[in-house]
Amino acid sequence: METRIVRVPNKGSSLGAFQPGEGLARLDHWEVQSEPKESLMVLRDAAQELKTKDTPVAFPTETVYGLGADATRSGAVKGIYSAKGRPSDNPLIIHVCDLDMLRHYLDASNQANGAQDPIPSRYKTLIERFWPGPLTILMPNPEPSRLAPEVTAGLKTFGVRMPSSPLALSLISLAGVPLAAPSANASTKPSPTAAQHVMDDLNGRIELILDGGHCDVGVESTVVDGLCDPPVVLRPGGIGLDELRSCPGWENVAIAYKDKSEEGKAAPRAPGMKYKHYSPKAKVVLYESSYEDGSSGIVQSDIAHSNGTAVGTLTNGHKTTRKIGVIRTQRWQPGAGLQCTKLKPSANDSQGDREEREDLPYQVYTGELLDEAGQVVGQVLDIDLGRETEGIARGLFSALREFDRRGADTIFVDGIEDRIDIAAAVMNRLRKAASEIRA
Repeated sequence: METRIVRVPNKGSSLGAFQPGEGLARLDHWEVQSEPKESLMVLRDAAQELKTKDTPVAFPTETVYGLGADATRSGAVKGIYSAKGRPSDNPLIIHVCDLDMLRHYLDASNQANGAQDPIPSRYKTLIERFWPGPLTILMPNPEPSRLAPEVTAGLKTFGVRMPSSPLALSLISLAGVPLAAPSANASTKPSPTAAQHVMDDLNGRIELILDGGHCDVGVESTVVDGLCDPPVVLRPGGIGLDELRSCPGWENVAIAYKDKSEEGKAAPRAPGMKYKHYSPKAKVVLYESSYEDGSSGIVQSDIAHSNGTAVGTLTNGHKTTRKIGVIRTQRWQPGAGLQCTKLKPSANDSQGDREEREDLPYQVYTGELLDEAGQVVGQVLDIDLGRETEGIARGLFSALREFDRRGADTIFVDGIEDRIDIAAAVMNRLRKAASEIRA
C-alpha cells in the first residue's frame, strides 16, 4: 500500500463556520464554505475515501493527528485497529462536527425534534465553555446504537469530542458521519504532532495523510465521565482540572486515572488507561520535579553510567558510540551537567518539507560527550522546551520522536511540577513513557 502526504493549503476559519446562535445553539450546525477551492477539493476527496473505503485517513486536529474512519461501519473501524496494531478492547473516541450530529447518535429513535434534548444536562456547561476544543465526554450509547460496536469495545458508553480545527470539522461535515479517531501513531509510540510523524509510523499501512502543519496543543484531549457521581477525569489532557472545577456541577470532579498503565482483564473506560503508551525506542529516564538531587541536572551516578557505557564494542574494527538525549524544561542548563563540548545548533535535517522543519517548536543542539579524561565517548543531543507548560506540552511528543530519529540510546527528561492544569497531562504521558523514574 502506498502512503501519500497531501498538504491542505488553507487550514483556517475560511474553510467553514458555525451558524450564528446563542448558548449551545451556536454549535448546532457547522457550515462548510465554497472557498478556498483547492483546500476543499482535497477535503472532499478525503471525505469520499472515508465514506467508501475501510482504510483510515490521518488528519490534523488541535491536539494531535488523528487516524479517522467512519464510526458507523465495522469494516472501517476495524481498519483503525489493524493499521495501529491497537488492542481491540481499547475504546475509540468519536469526533463530531456539530451538536446536530451528536444528537443524531444519542437518539436511537430519531425523535429528537420537539422531544427532550438527549445531551445530558451535566455536560452542557462543559460543552458551552470548552467545545470545540480538547475535551472528550462519555455519553450513554443508546439501544440500538448507530455506532459500530468496535468503537465502544463492548462498553455501554462512548467518548465524543468536537475538535476546534476548522480542517477537522470540515472533513467530518463533508464525510457526513462521525469519525472514530485515535492518535495516528503505531500503538505504544509517542503521539504524532506533525504529518511526518504519521508517515514514520504508518507508512504502508494507510493511503492518505492530510498535512495541516504542527498541532497547537500537543497532547491529547482530557476525558471526563459525568454519568457518575461525583464526575471524574479518566485521562488528563488539554483542559486542566482547575478549569473543569470552575464549571457549575463540576466543582467536585475527581481524578480516576493512574500515571501507569492499568492491569487487568476489564476493558478500559477511556483510551490511554490500560496499555503502555507514548514510548520512544530509546530508554527514557524521567527526573521528577520533586527529585532534589536532580534539580540542577543529571546526577553523577547517571553521568558516570552514561560516560562509562557510551563506548560500545568493536564493530568491523571501529568502536560504536552512544547518543544521550536531554529534554530540558524549567530547571536544567544546557547539557544538564553532562561533560561535553560546547553545544551548537544542529542543522535541522528532520524529514519532511522545508515549511514543516521551520515550524518545529524547538531547536536541537549537539555536542560531543566527554569522559573524565576529556576523550570523546559519544554525542549529546539537547532540546530546550522552555519554561511555559503550554510550550512543553506542544513540543514533548515531537522531541521524543526527534531523538528517536537521531538514534539516541538514552533520553533524560526534566519533569515539571505536577499541578492540576495541562502539566498533569504532560507528566502523565512522561511517566508512561519512562523506563526509569528518579523521584
